[in-house]
Amino acid sequence: MRIATWNVNSIGPRLPRVLDWLGSVQPDVLCLQELKSGTDAFPVDAVRELGYETAAYGIGRWNGVAILSRVGLEDVTRGLTGEPTFEDKTDARAIGATCGGLRLWSVYVPNGRELENPHYEYKLAWLSALEATVREEQARGLPFAVLGDFNIAPTDADVWDIGVFAGSTHVTEPERKALAALRDLGLSDVFPRPLKYDHPFTYWDYRAGNFPNNKGMRIDLVYADATVAAAVTDSYVDREARKGKGPSDHAPIVVDLEL
Repeated sequence: MRIATWNVNSIGPRLPRVLDWLGSVQPDVLCLQELKSGTDAFPVDAVRELGYETAAYGIGRWNGVAILSRVGLEDVTRGLTGEPTFEDKTDARAIGATCGGLRLWSVYVPNGRELENPHYEYKLAWLSALEATVREEQARGLPFAVLGDFNIAPTDADVWDIGVFAGSTHVTEPERKALAALRDLGLSDVFPRPLKYDHPFTYWDYRAGNFPNNKGMRIDLVYADATVAAAVTDSYVDREARKGKGPSDHAPIVVDLEL
């Protein structure tokens, strides 16, 4: 089985690229983030033509997540257990489904903005709700993984220059402790191989030169339980998908499993 995750940074303008990528890479399941579309506005018919069922969760202009599957799509769950609100609103940042015997979640962790911004505390609260949801999901007894844009670099090596990020979000100890809490539940960081350079970054800002100079971050992650982690035969960052005209600022992660 091949599973993948991709922050597409708006499904509308990115749809042709997503469809081409689905046709060439042929994942069995694709987790998407940052749709920037409502649930009912997701292009279900376009992906159905390629053989994929869709479970989407969106609120319009911001965030939004989806799972596309050609191996079944059951028991869809939208939102986390005890999920916090921000400015009295609930974001569309997490969706779970059972696909081909795997229990998978697509997540788009809040950015956090700046350390003094209320969004940072919201991010930490959201991550706590994710931990609670993972605990509940593990009780199902199905092979399990959480995929998506975590907006956290797990280690200093996961940013192109840690000095640039000093005092900013994505690299703080509380954020990294939230990832450690997931690992303490028995999840493993499925570390992908890069297609170029020596470290697998997944995000490069649109600013000129960042991508060709590899000034990136590894913030898109696959956290898998012992069964899924043991079944991994390959994992890579598809850096090619970040190239060309009108790309997302993220590249997909592709994971091959032999279950």
